[in-house]
Amino acid sequence: MMGECWIISVPGGNSTQQKWQELQAPTVGAGLSKNFKFTIPDLKVGTLDALIGLSDDLGKIDGYAEGVCHKVASYMGEVLEQQKDRVEANLKVNDVSYLRYVREFQWNKARYPTKQSLRAISESISKMLSQVDTELRSRSTSYNNLKTNLQNIERKTTGSLLMRNLAQIVKKDDVILDSEYLETLLVAVPLGLTDDWETNYETLSDYVVPKSARLIDKDEEYGLWGVTLFKKVVEEFKYKCSRHKFFVRDFKYNDDNMNSDQNQYDKLSNDKRKALGPLLRWLKNNFSEAFMGWMHIKALRIFVESVLRYGLPVNFQAAIIEPQKKSKNRLRDVLNNLYKDLDSSGLTANIEDDTMTGLAIGLQEYYPYVFFKLSLDFSV
Repeated sequence: MMGECWIISVPGGNSTQQKWQELQAPTVGAGLSKNFKFTIPDLKVGTLDALIGLSDDLGKIDGYAEGVCHKVASYMGEVLEQQKDRVEANLKVNDVSYLRYVREFQWNKARYPTKQSLRAISESISKMLSQVDTELRSRSTSYNNLKTNLQNIERKTTGSLLMRNLAQIVKKDDVILDSEYLETLLVAVPLGLTDDWETNYETLSDYVVPKSARLIDKDEEYGLWGVTLFKKVVEEFKYKCSRHKFFVRDFKYNDDNMNSDQNQYDKLSNDKRKALGPLLRWLKNNFSEAFMGWMHIKALRIFVESVLRYGLPVNFQAAIIEPQKKSKNRLRDVLNNLYKDLDSSGLTANIEDDTMTGLAIGLQEYYPYVFFKLSLDFSV
């Protein structure tokens, strides 16, 4: 997919179609870009002061809209996990690819009536974006909590015997239950210290039952041993074990709790599966909503800046330009040369460094034509 598009506008002159043809020949004709008309309806202009104030606000909403679109796309990648290659196919806008929507952009007059003021339209879009952003935080937090709890249980069942939940390993016959004097401790012993354990466990404290150590399970790092001793020496035995790098696991056998983790895991897995479908639908729908809002903000910016730059009556030709790979610098030079007569300020004249294609004013590049970048890299 495209990494970025350029949206430009130039004065319409006597014929906007003529201006379109003047753009096509040296750009598309030279294989530097693909161009598409960016049609903006007649909007209410308002006062000059209102346009100037709105220009700054639209810049902020533009950046916010871009951020919301990218956050929704990024989170879709997280949700799809091992199927991130499906993200691009799910990023539809009005049931078409977002690039096609950009190329064929049409103002949504039903949602954003042209009789409304520019301020009212921009505030409506800003409110929608804020709602999407807020709900995304809420939904992502809820789903992430499910994933985290599930991962915690998975770690307990797949980790080493030092950390793993022992409920699925230890059987009732492996421990002494309901004894007034005796207790079975479970000890994770590094495999490299097995001989040391078998030689010394009986002498780590008094009152260890001789020959009571029994290997219950082992993995690549540890052996899990059960050992029986008198309850009155349990704390001393634990301390001595720690000195020898034997790890006493905190575990009490309970019939009622033996399957609790598995039941919880099954429940969380089921909850995650149930949540995935509705979450993906929400992400798809709201990417579409946010992206449509973003493109309408771009259209408002082009309209406002064109009126401020070229004056009244409203008369300009706007275009979506898709630079071909490795042609951006050449394309910029062609555009600057094609529209150099529009630069009454002289800001882009006599630039000594020919790699500098625009002069930065504050945080915005200046060109003799109205220019905005549209970042379309939603790779995750």
